[in-house]
Amino acid sequence: MLSKLYRVSSSPHVRNRISTSSIMKDVVIALLPACAVGVAVFRLPALLVLLTTCATSVLTEYLYSVLMKKKVTTGDYSALVTGLLLGMNLPPSIPLWIAALGSVFAILVVKEVFGGLGQNFMNPALGARCFLMISFASRMTHFTLDGVSSATPLAIVKNASRSQSVVDALGEQGINLLNMFLGYTGGTIGETSTIALLIGAGYLFLRKVISWEIPVTYIGSFLVFALLFGGYGLDGQYLAAQLCGGGLMLGAFFMATDYVTSPITKKGKIIFGLCLGILTGIFRIFGGSAEGVSYAIIFCNLLVPLIERIAIPKPFGYVKEK
Repeated sequence: MLSKLYRVSSSPHVRNRISTSSIMKDVVIALLPACAVGVAVFRLPALLVLLTTCATSVLTEYLYSVLMKKKVTTGDYSALVTGLLLGMNLPPSIPLWIAALGSVFAILVVKEVFGGLGQNFMNPALGARCFLMISFASRMTHFTLDGVSSATPLAIVKNASRSQSVVDALGEQGINLLNMFLGYTGGTIGETSTIALLIGAGYLFLRKVISWEIPVTYIGSFLVFALLFGGYGLDGQYLAAQLCGGGLMLGAFFMATDYVTSPITKKGKIIFGLCLGILTGIFRIFGGSAEGVSYAIIFCNLLVPLIERIAIPKPFGYVKEK
């Protein structure tokens, strides 16, 4: 009789309209402004790269699910998000076959081999980017703007002499901080426009897809590190160049906040963000490359199980034995 009146199931008992597909759709919408700026600046090559990574990611996941006789999960938009993020992390001049190879690696090796969505131990898009950086370093570091090859703003700042101001160093290459903020500089497709990324991040905050802990502690701890060890002291122009240049904004709001590869507790998120900021500062300032966001996030992804052990909350009513 009771079974007809009640539906018995195990906890947790949560009813919510939020689903994986709705979250992923919000992420896609949030990424569109930065993608639009990237296509507007780099034109057709950027569009082709984005279409290639997105289509290859979705197709790879579909074929793997069919061949392995698993449930087809392309409808949750996670593969589309992976393809979009990977494409935004690639230079517009990258050959399309390399972009496709990166998409296959992201979905097949980083995601599906470990069990699919929810089981991957690192961000698939960043895992693929690092794979391509190791395999095709010259192609991945070749940046053009209006058909002219040039160094990225971060590389210019890193190679500038300490006696030269950041504005002067950038000005010699025809770059200013406003260009960096708006996105009219050389670099990868989706990381150049700070304002477009902030608009997308604002949308995610309004939709409550992400919380403040990881991005705020990430950016804040990096700024403190750059202030202490960057060599320019309290130079607002240097700090602004570090914020607007490279993939810091894209990484902080869209990849470090990945549900699967980041801590779930508030304390854990703060620790995670601090580790990200410090590692990014070490890679950028003391490393051989001007960028370090991708490697910092992947390394911290591997630390998440340890961080979760440290940040696990005390059970309600628990009293430590004397």
